[in-house]
Amino acid sequence: MQLFAKRKSRIVCGVSDLNAAAAASAPVVDPRIAVRSSRLADGRELIYFDDADTTLPPERGIDERALDPRPANAHMRQDPLTGEWISIAAARQNRVVLPPADLDPLAPQRPGNPSEIPSNYDVAVFENRSPSFGPELAAADSAPATALAELRRVGLERTLPSLGRCEVVCFSPEHEGSFGTLSVSRARTVIEAWAQRTAALSALPGVEEVFPFENRGREIGVTLPHPHGQIYAYPYVTPRTERLLASVDAYGPTLFADLLDRERNGPRVLLSGEHWTAFVPFAARWPIEVHVLPHRHVPDFAETTLEEREELASLYLQLLRGIDRLYDTPTPYIAAWHQAPVHEGRDDVRLMLQLTSPRRAADKLKYLAGSEAAMGAWIGDVTPEVAAEALRRAIGEVEA
Repeated sequence: MQLFAKRKSRIVCGVSDLNAAAAASAPVVDPRIAVRSSRLADGRELIYFDDADTTLPPERGIDERALDPRPANAHMRQDPLTGEWISIAAARQNRVVLPPADLDPLAPQRPGNPSEIPSNYDVAVFENRSPSFGPELAAADSAPATALAELRRVGLERTLPSLGRCEVVCFSPEHEGSFGTLSVSRARTVIEAWAQRTAALSALPGVEEVFPFENRGREIGVTLPHPHGQIYAYPYVTPRTERLLASVDAYGPTLFADLLDRERNGPRVLLSGEHWTAFVPFAARWPIEVHVLPHRHVPDFAETTLEEREELASLYLQLLRGIDRLYDTPTPYIAAWHQAPVHEGRDDVRLMLQLTSPRRAADKLKYLAGSEAAMGAWIGDVTPEVAAEALRRAIGEVEA
């Protein structure tokens, strides 16, 4: 108890008055991980998450850059054929593409590299300078049910502002790497950041869904080799989640529980612990596709326990390192953490990782051509059971 009180005091003292509420908004915060909030030169929020075994001092530098004003808020246009909203964020055209290490915008600032992060760090989260959603938010008194009904109405040439928030999550100050190259302690810090930011972003007015993800590899379209991910806070329920909600309505509220029970007793399990199971899904679309589910119903990271986060850090690292053992070179992937919407389906939709890779052989990729890209009708190239066996062998070569 004395240790908890000491570390709790350190957390509070290390957070600036600018946004102390945001830094303390998660319902479960590991007291070993200090959270420190500040602002960048143009007003964007920056939050440092310090490892439990950090060697960094509590002080953080001030961002003294002279920055241009932030770009105008993007806008959304509705496709009347599907009802889906497309964000038009032209400022993203100016993003940095594959910079050298000495000009890495996600590295700590130093002479000659006026990057986004003023100080050395363990894990850092900041608002994207050119976001797809935000920085504008809905009115504080906006009613979610009314907003969702308006978003789901279909019409011609409908436009709305792309409200919300986009954040960058830097896993490490190193120039190259990915989640799978982290230590267990650092992986644990990133998971704590996901949980804390999920809670904070879910509380913003107008946010309907929070999506943490990592894109890894040039084949996926990654423009920065720096180990990082992102978090999108959408002003609507995404199309994929809308379809999931429809499936829950069609099947019943036990969909996730029944699915997990079937997979845990089937031939496609890759890893299973006390709190989480990783498996290749029965109807996998991609040559490499892995899902991870918690054993109890948890709608999002914010509602996971410390014990669940501890186990996930080790299990997830073992999974990613096993995937990289499949071939002689690192495997590109999208690691997508699906969470329940903020205001709908929270008793039915469970937190779930869906990791996918287009790599179907050492030197071959699956491209989305006519059937998949145009019609959304998928054709699998690898039998899920065969893929599961190959992944189990690769994971078995990784030290636990």
